[in-house]
Amino acid sequence: MKHETTTWRGRQLDEGGQLNRSKSSWEKEPSSSPFDAHTTKVSSAKSPARTEGYMRATGNGFKVLVIDDSPVSRKLVELPLAQNHYKMIFAKTGQEAMRLFEEHKPDLVIMDWVMPDLTGEEMCRRIRSSSRDAYSYIIVLTGSTDKDCLVEALDAGADDYLTKPFHRGELLARVAVGIRSIELHRQLRIKTKLMERLALTDALTGLPNRHAIETWAAGQLSGAARHKFSCWVVVADLDHFKQVNDTFGHDAGDAVLQKFSKILKANTRASDLCGRLGGEEFLIVLTYAAREDALRVIERIRGELGKTAFTFGGSTIRVTASFGLAGFEGHQKPSIFSKLQGLADEALYAAKRAGRNRVELAAAAVC
Repeated sequence: MKHETTTWRGRQLDEGGQLNRSKSSWEKEPSSSPFDAHTTKVSSAKSPARTEGYMRATGNGFKVLVIDDSPVSRKLVELPLAQNHYKMIFAKTGQEAMRLFEEHKPDLVIMDWVMPDLTGEEMCRRIRSSSRDAYSYIIVLTGSTDKDCLVEALDAGADDYLTKPFHRGELLARVAVGIRSIELHRQLRIKTKLMERLALTDALTGLPNRHAIETWAAGQLSGAARHKFSCWVVVADLDHFKQVNDTFGHDAGDAVLQKFSKILKANTRASDLCGRLGGEEFLIVLTYAAREDALRVIERIRGELGKTAFTFGGSTIRVTASFGLAGFEGHQKPSIFSKLQGLADEALYAAKRAGRNRVELAAAAVC
């Protein structure tokens, strides 16, 4: 009997109506089992409505890398997933798969455990070692039901497995599990980054806190030592700030702190750092600036704050700040951050004793 159908499945059948055997023992004669993927025509295959609906809702935007040297196997994976709007990437060898993985960073990897060039264990371990920034969910396809083989796959980094021949509905369901896992990993990464940011940020002003300042500044001083560029540490303190809180309340004090923070950010470059040490005390780190330039920046900040009018409860006030500056230029030997900060603190106290609302420069820091 001659087959005239033009569907993919029809092209795989020989004159006797049997599926061509091209690769492995799992590609067997179709049976009447409802769990045999080869017994259902591709054009009419449908998974349960709930699974289809879920996959259509979540397939968009997810990339799937399919690794298999058999065209038949790749097509059996491609057809159900392509109908659910996944972005499909295909690899015929292990080496090609590793290259495509690095290029595309897929969300899911569906891979045959037996490949001609790399073993499934090698591919799993390479994927795990190269996907530290984002998690990729790995589903292994295997024709073996040997438990030791499955344990080996999971131990190498696989998340799940499917035994060939598989039912298309089971494939969709297991991919849906992978999608949920990926979404959870994404949420966890977002929350982790948020927690890291909060741990390094002052909640009131949005500026880096003391820990962030010390971590960042240590790296800047190390770079200054290697490349011989200047670095200046400035400690700033608002004058008579307690009177603002006592007279107008802490909300007024918070408003002053927030405004001063905006002035600091507006007058520093991306290569500089301004942060809040605590209370009304702030710290600025200026890099790649001569002493005269650093003093000019601080004077501009001091003058801008002094000209800012604050109105609380019908009263208008002005707030000033005092500054102490310490640092070194490229030809001088750099100091450790704690010593520079200590010298800047001493200069700040000198500015307070001299009448406040001024900038004092400490002697150059030498180790």
